[in-house]
Amino acid sequence: MVLDLLFHVGLVSTSEIAAPSKEFYRLLSVFSGIIMCAIVYKFTGLVSTLCFKGYGKLTHAQKVEWNNRGFSTFHALVAASASLYLLLLSGLFDDGAQEELAINRTSLVSEFVLGISIGYFLSDLSMILWCFPALGGLEIVLHHFLSMYSIFLSLISGQGQIYILMVLFTEATTPFVNLRWYLDATGQKSSKFYIYNGVALFLGWLVARIILFIFLCAHMISHFDQVKQVFPLGFYSLLVVPSALSIMNLYWFWKIFRGMVKTLSKAKHSH
Repeated sequence: MVLDLLFHVGLVSTSEIAAPSKEFYRLLSVFSGIIMCAIVYKFTGLVSTLCFKGYGKLTHAQKVEWNNRGFSTFHALVAASASLYLLLLSGLFDDGAQEELAINRTSLVSEFVLGISIGYFLSDLSMILWCFPALGGLEIVLHHFLSMYSIFLSLISGQGQIYILMVLFTEATTPFVNLRWYLDATGQKSSKFYIYNGVALFLGWLVARIILFIFLCAHMISHFDQVKQVFPLGFYSLLVVPSALSIMNLYWFWKIFRGMVKTLSKAKHSH
């Protein structure tokens, strides 16, 4: 029944069913992402206990969030670095590099990165729902669901990975978000480092989540002849999901901007 549904919407073909090793590789990458999160979660707690005096003073709930943000940061660094490599350095999506259309190009590395990210979003979303709303509200749940949904469609269809990787690169802003929380949790909200991080977060968000999304939309419009060849569900998802994420990014950008202005004003008046 599941296979009939996947055939009907064009997500899989008979050639993909005949290649179980490819499906196994995808599942392995997802489980690798889940295991990565579990290991980094434990490692973050261990290292923090030994190296950060403030960690021991945190409540249990704060320690859970501290460790959660540890694997969030680790995934962000991996996903952003891998996306940057695949998009700009690998040559995978260069014009004329292959006869295959850019919208249909994949590689073992790109699929493994997508699988790891699915594993991460599954792990993080599970913790968010288990501790709801301590680790994030409904907007974070929606963000994670849309991200997993888009990555899943791209992974099993082999289409649109160029755009999924662009979106994954936006994870480059996550370490700044997490560092801001760490500084606040350890009572360093009035430090210069908090201010510098806030400015870096603002600039990073502007580049990675605002300007990059404008470029993504422009790229889709200029390559719309390729975008139309994506299977129906994927095609409409490419039109809807980036738009929804853009609205969320603009909302968060406005909050980041207001927070930065407020912090800079306080710092100015304190001197």
